[in-house]
Amino acid sequence: MRLERRPQLERRPQTEDAMKRLGKTTSNREWIALATVYVIWGSTYLAIRVAVETIPPFLMAAARFLVAGALLFAWAGRRGKEGDRLGPRQWLAAALIGGLLLAGGNGLLAWSEQRGVVTGVAALIIAAVPLYMAVLAAFLGEERLHRRTVAGLAIGFAGTALLVRVSGSQGKADVLGLAAVVAGSICWAAGSVLSRRVALPRRPLVATAMEMLCGGAILFAAAGLSGEFGRLHVSQVTARSWAGLAYLIVMGSLVAFSAYVWLLKNASPSLVSTYAYVNPVIAVLLGVTILDERFTGLEALASVLIVAAVAVIVLSQGRRQKTADAEIGSAA
Repeated sequence: MRLERRPQLERRPQTEDAMKRLGKTTSNREWIALATVYVIWGSTYLAIRVAVETIPPFLMAAARFLVAGALLFAWAGRRGKEGDRLGPRQWLAAALIGGLLLAGGNGLLAWSEQRGVVTGVAALIIAAVPLYMAVLAAFLGEERLHRRTVAGLAIGFAGTALLVRVSGSQGKADVLGLAAVVAGSICWAAGSVLSRRVALPRRPLVATAMEMLCGGAILFAAAGLSGEFGRLHVSQVTARSWAGLAYLIVMGSLVAFSAYVWLLKNASPSLVSTYAYVNPVIAVLLGVTILDERFTGLEALASVLIVAAVAVIVLSQGRRQKTADAEIGSAA
C-alpha cells in the first residue's frame, strides 16, 4: 500500500496544476509576458549583429553574461531556501549547461554574425533547436519518436539544409559561419536536454545566474585563446555597439528571461513554447526593415518549412502532455 500511495501524493499537485492550466483562459499578464519574450528574444539577433560590429564576438558575449549573471545572482541568491545547496556539484552542473547553452549556443552565434551570417538566416537555423532536442531526447531514451514528430523532423531538416545551401551559394556568409550557427544550435539543444539530468539548483533564477557566470567565464577564456584581447580597442567601440551590448544585458538576459521564467510557472507549456517559432519571424522582419537584409524566394520557402516543422513538433508534444496529464488525473 505504501508503494501505491506515494506516487499519488507526488502527482496530485502536478495534476491539479496542469488541469487548472488546461481549463483557464490566457490572462492579460500572460499575453504581456509572452509578447515580451516574442519581441525581445526575437530582437536579440539584431542587437548581437550591432554589438559585434566593433566588439570581438567572444568578448562581447562574455561581458553580456558575466554582467547579467552577477546582477541576477546578487538578487536571486539572497532569496534562498533551506536545503538548496550551491556546492561544487551545482557549480559543475552550471558550468556544463552554461558552457553548452551560452558559450556554445550564443558564443558561436555572435561569432557567426560577425563573419557575415545575416540575422534572419541565423534565427531560422536556430529555430530548428526543437528538432535537435527531439532527436537527442529519443537517443537518451527520454521520449519516443512518434509519427508526427518524425514528419516534423523530416520537414525541418529539409528546410534547414535548403536554407544553409541557398545562403551559402549566394555568398551571404561563408560555410564556416553557417556551420557555426548549426553547431551552436546543437549545443543549445544538448544543454537544454541535459539540464534535466544534472544537479542544478532548484531555483530557476539562481541556476540561470550560475550558468551565465560559468558560460561567461568560458567565453572570456575563448576570447583570450582566439586573440580577441589584442583586437579590442575600447576607444574605437562605437556608441551603437555599446547600446547593443547594453540591450543584450538588460533586455535580452534579464527582462526577457524573467518573463520566460514567470510564464513557465503560470502558463501552459504549449503556449510558452510558441516563442520557438515566433522569434525567427520577428528576427527576419527586423533584419529586413532595419539592416536591409534581403530574402529570396527559396529562403522564404526554407523558413516556412522550418517554422512549420517546429510547430508540428511543439504542438504534438503539447497534445501528448495534455493526454498524460489527463491520465494522471484519472489515476489520482
